[in-house]
Amino acid sequence: MIALEARELSVEVGGRIVVEGLSIDLRDGDKVGVVGRNGAGKTTTLRVLAGEIPPAAGSVIRRGAVGYLRQDPRQHRAEDDDRGLEHILGARGLVDLNRRLEKARIALEESHGEREVHRFARLEEEYRQLGGYQAESQAKAIAAGLGLPEDRLSLRVRALSGGERRRLELGRILFGGSDLLLLDEPTNHLDIDAKNWLMKFLTTHKGALVVVSHDLSLLDASITRILHLDRDGVVEYRGTYREYREARRLDEVRLGKLADRQQHEIQRLRTLADSMRGQTAKRARKAKTLDTRVSKLEAKRVEGPAKEKRVRFRFPDPPHGGQTVLVADGLTKSYGGPAIFEDVSFDLDRGERLLVLGLNGAGKTSLLRILMAETEADRGTFAFGHGVVPGYYAQEHEGVRDGVTVLDHMKGASDADDLALRTLLGMFGLHGEVAFQDAGTLSGGEKTKLALAILVAGRKNLLLLDEPTNNLDSPSRTAIAEALQGWPGAMLLVSHDQEFVEALAPARILLMPDGAMDRWSDDYLDLVALA
Repeated sequence: MIALEARELSVEVGGRIVVEGLSIDLRDGDKVGVVGRNGAGKTTTLRVLAGEIPPAAGSVIRRGAVGYLRQDPRQHRAEDDDRGLEHILGARGLVDLNRRLEKARIALEESHGEREVHRFARLEEEYRQLGGYQAESQAKAIAAGLGLPEDRLSLRVRALSGGERRRLELGRILFGGSDLLLLDEPTNHLDIDAKNWLMKFLTTHKGALVVVSHDLSLLDASITRILHLDRDGVVEYRGTYREYREARRLDEVRLGKLADRQQHEIQRLRTLADSMRGQTAKRARKAKTLDTRVSKLEAKRVEGPAKEKRVRFRFPDPPHGGQTVLVADGLTKSYGGPAIFEDVSFDLDRGERLLVLGLNGAGKTSLLRILMAETEADRGTFAFGHGVVPGYYAQEHEGVRDGVTVLDHMKGASDADDLALRTLLGMFGLHGEVAFQDAGTLSGGEKTKLALAILVAGRKNLLLLDEPTNNLDSPSRTAIAEALQGWPGAMLLVSHDQEFVEALAPARILLMPDGAMDRWSDDYLDLVALA
């Protein structure tokens, strides 16, 4: 079955056409990876394919059930009051169907009429056809594969951490058995074991798949085609991600040589034409003929491959503060059930880097939200030191608001003039008219850059960073690490990115949920990947 047909598709972001003339058919078993730099239009293209927003031009036809994992976890909160297991089962409509079946069973016990018997038999057959009797065990197995243990599924969705909600939504989509899966950064918040489990699951998926991910190398065995989005348009490559990388390298070599040859020939003809001007009429006509050839060559000119730009970010020196930056004593937090952490105490000095380490659900994000007064601790206290100005990078981009321009976000953090703020945005790779773009239309990577630029604009001397490298392409991840490496302020850091943590070289770690403190050692790097 053809699950998706796209014809001459154009995709617009902030008034700019970022994808043009995309045509693709997806059949059962096709697995397509979408690659490109931050801001190339990957997320918006996926939204168009999912039917969330209309294309600027062209058409999309979807057949069968569609499972769409959005990049922004905030868009997956419609069922915050549901229990985790109910949320997954709801992908097949089994929760509502089970309630109707139970009502029909009670009605049948009260009356054995033909109508009651027929209704119960019909609902029971529908429930059985949908796999209802095996559904709970299947849902729990998928959740466990993604790193969500059974006890977390009994909690309401609102009690789960950002990483757990993301895993839960991915589990719901995989459980739903859709004919077409559209997954935007599905490995965000997954530890290495969960990533490997997802790779195996997607390899055996019988339907069609489109995945946007900066971890495509991990999903190599699951991919049969690559769509590369860049300035030279959309280029399709057949084969795995590894094969795409090699084919792309060869294409770049070929295009580079062709562009050099064309440039050399254009320059030769121009020089020859210039040498004939101002001489005889015959030579003047010859020069005009050469000018025509130059114009035709320029019209067909091939640009060389866009080289991966060296990205550099800069964090200005923080304002001076006291020696003691933060003291926390006996912090405890629960969400209506058992405490997720209890009696957590620690301190942080000026210029120190403290890594908060623990598995998903250990309370890392909750701890940072308590320190920023975005939620309250059940017990315990904390206090910032003299002259401390804290800044918070939230993993779900809560500070980036839809309907507000990029520049207005910056104005909310600083009194600097527009030119200074736009210069700062440019330092984070947000150039030109992007300043006037609705921040809600930015890609995940661009939202990350905006959130970091806001921190810099606010002149903070304590940074609370919750997974700051999520959604970033490789050059940007490296640039962020290098910028923070030399920054002399204090940091409280949550990250599962081993290279990023290693580059920042934290002095100490806080192990959650126990609250134990220890000196940093490279022995903890394996635990970072599991966080």
